[in-house]
Amino acid sequence: MGLSKTEETSLLLDEQLLQYMDQLESLQEKRSALNTLIEQGWFSLSKARYSMGNKQVSSLQYASEMEPQIFVQARAVENNALEFCTERITIQSPTERVQNTTSVEDIGPKEEGVRKRIKASKDMAEPEELVGASAENPSPTSTKPPSESHGNNRDQNPQADPLKWFGILVPQTLKQAQSSFRQVIELSAEIATLQAAVLKTRDEFKLALKLSC
Repeated sequence: MGLSKTEETSLLLDEQLLQYMDQLESLQEKRSALNTLIEQGWFSLSKARYSMGNKQVSSLQYASEMEPQIFVQARAVENNALEFCTERITIQSPTERVQNTTSVEDIGPKEEGVRKRIKASKDMAEPEELVGASAENPSPTSTKPPSESHGNNRDQNPQADPLKWFGILVPQTLKQAQSSFRQVIELSAEIATLQAAVLKTRDEFKLALKLSC
């Protein structure tokens, strides 16, 4: 003997209510873990400031150009649910960035080399007196200091590891702070996904409860 419509509705409501409670429990656990990671990150950062100095770990060490290393994407999954996920990009060195754009920049240097060879052939046709005069009175040339010509690697590579903004040999506490805050970003995406699922389950439960009345 099959179940009546009232019994089927009651079982559906019970199932949705249990799912809702499980999601709330999981959401509470993830929020607690998120708060713990944030506290650990700030505590490790404060210890790094204590060992390196307050002025050595501040916004003054930020790079002039910065690019995100983690992107948060939202996408729709089955049952019209919303899912948030993080995507980490690969950090490239300045050499790799130049190699990736070599195919685009090859046209310019080739044409410039042709112009230089044409100009050199014309200069060789000039009288030797002009060459001798230029040798006796050389024109002053200006050279840039090495610091200006090479620049700062931190500014040339916006995708560099942020730890290098504060020096090469950074304390372990600063690395721990970076690791904690990275986990915070990933966990925040999971919490946002679970929060959307909780709201969806609650709306479905309210709708089913309204139809059963």
